[in-house]
Amino acid sequence: MFFLRELRPAFSLVVLFTLFLGFLLPEAFTGAIQLALPFQANGSLLKNNGEIVGSALIGQNFTDAKYFQGRPSALDKPYNAATSGASNLGPTSAALQTAIAQRVAAYQKAFGPGPVPADAVTASGSGLDPDISLANALRQAPAVAAARHLPAATVTALVQKLTHHSVLGVIGTDHVNVLQLNLALDKLSAS
Repeated sequence: MFFLRELRPAFSLVVLFTLFLGFLLPEAFTGAIQLALPFQANGSLLKNNGEIVGSALIGQNFTDAKYFQGRPSALDKPYNAATSGASNLGPTSAALQTAIAQRVAAYQKAFGPGPVPADAVTASGSGLDPDISLANALRQAPAVAAARHLPAATVTALVQKLTHHSVLGVIGTDHVNVLQLNLALDKLSAS
């Protein structure tokens, strides 16, 4: 009898906290976030003509010359979110140095000679980075404009318009979401 009397309050607290912390509180947070930030709460999904084409949070592998290219992906299947991860190659790795040299050559072949932004030849830690630096986007703009038969100034203006700037000028870097930029280019070309 003594055992049951001591066990009942403990069991009641477990049930009470399970209901509150396991159901009510998560539902309240989910509802509040759905109201405050519905785009982010639902995966930052981007649509084209009502059809979901991807997430603003996960890069895609664009290879056509009429599209901006994202950062290289170190994954076997580029931008596969199921196998997210880096190559784990260190800065003194011969394999990494060879890969970067090949990427520099390919980048200069596609976008002309000159300096190559670091994010154009180095893979991100997750292999899924959806953004490129503003310098990388501006470097690609003339070639993308030529492939689309658009004035370079029009494409550059679109890049500038879609640039996410650093916070207070010091936190983060100026960058562009590649999927959003390519979708905007498709709409621009269609009009």
